[in-house]
Amino acid sequence: MGSKVVDLLHWKDAKTSGVVFTCLMVSLLSLLHFSIVSVAAHVALLLLCGTISLRVYRKVLQAVHRGDGANPFQAYLDVDLTLTQEQTERLSQQIASRVVSAAIQLRHFFLVEDLVDSLKLALLFYILTFVGAVFNGLTLLILGVIGVFTVPLLYRQHQAQIDQYVGLVTNQLSHIKAKIRAKIPGTGALASVAAAVSGPKAKAE
Repeated sequence: MGSKVVDLLHWKDAKTSGVVFTCLMVSLLSLLHFSIVSVAAHVALLLLCGTISLRVYRKVLQAVHRGDGANPFQAYLDVDLTLTQEQTERLSQQIASRVVSAAIQLRHFFLVEDLVDSLKLALLFYILTFVGAVFNGLTLLILGVIGVFTVPLLYRQHQAQIDQYVGLVTNQLSHIKAKIRAKIPGTGALASVAAAVSGPKAKAE
């Protein structure tokens, strides 16, 4: 499943990736102007009209003795979608494991198990308040879909140049951080406070 998603995002099959990207963009752009119920109903209606039309077309061919009238979707109808008890248990365990992992992470951040991590999350949410004031969630989702389908393709086509520029930017950021730490005495004090807070926790473990 993971390899198929990677192939889709890297446009290994341009036709399939183009269809998926177009469908996603049309659906998201439709949600900008219509409610999600209306969009879902129209998409389902369009899909049903397509499948019913194809089924009726096969029946018409059978009536004029140019086909057997078989259901064009029979191959998909014959696919066994039932889960064995073992598969059901394994799927349930995976879902439960992810839910518990998410709950542990939320407890870690929101109950301030580590002060530095909680402060980082608070800073992230503070930045998101400014992002939310400029973009709504749907606009960010559209930009995210465009980025997910374009960035891997651009990286694959210009990997050497991008790696070179990323390396330069990383080096510059490292130099800037080093200069800031050298010029601001409070940086070392903040690190000492963070170490002091997390120290008792490490000793307890």
